[in-house]
Amino acid sequence: SGINAEYGEAKDCCGEELLALREKDIAVLPKIENFPFGEILTVPQNCGSIYLGETFSSFVNVQNESNQTVRDVVLKTDLQTSSQRMPLSNPTGQAMVSKLVPGDNISEVINHEVKELGGQLLVCSVSYINTSGEKLMFRKYYKFQVLKPLDIRTKFFPTPDDEIFLEAAVTNTTPHSLHMQKVALVPSAIYNVTDLNFLENGESIFAESDYINPED
Repeated sequence: SGINAEYGEAKDCCGEELLALREKDIAVLPKIENFPFGEILTVPQNCGSIYLGETFSSFVNVQNESNQTVRDVVLKTDLQTSSQRMPLSNPTGQAMVSKLVPGDNISEVINHEVKELGGQLLVCSVSYINTSGEKLMFRKYYKFQVLKPLDIRTKFFPTPDDEIFLEAAVTNTTPHSLHMQKVALVPSAIYNVTDLNFLENGESIFAESDYINPED
């Protein structure tokens, strides 16, 4: 049992041992050991979802947790979509250090504007040379879904004067309110466009609010 009734007081031996081990954990924040998030946050294998047009950002860190120094450490990150594979690392395509001592790390911040719908895969590859001169490599994979934030439905109304009236209905398909900065039609060069969303005095025909609620 982990309870020791010594001198009439209950003593949680297992709890004290766990607290002692926790204090030695490198991920624990100083002086707030019971805080649920530590200094080392890891991305789950399934990262959830992101919306089309948003920027996917991630901090990628590789730390040498062994007791040996490794050489020629290369960190490379790629994004795999249904149609292509894109490098996300720095312009050279990778982060590299000539030597990584025990406890040291190599890291980079990646940012990418997502432009394709569907499942996508963040691929993190690390290669290095151990003390025996052997070149080794491992990979980590992180999945996330790219969802469509807006649904756009259009209707065309041709007239006998060779004019075409276009009605576009924009629906917020996310569970959150969205701020609409601008909605505009960009036609091809052979068409001239007249915006009918404003009155002659410049006032909009819509409400003053720029926010649309879910399913609006």
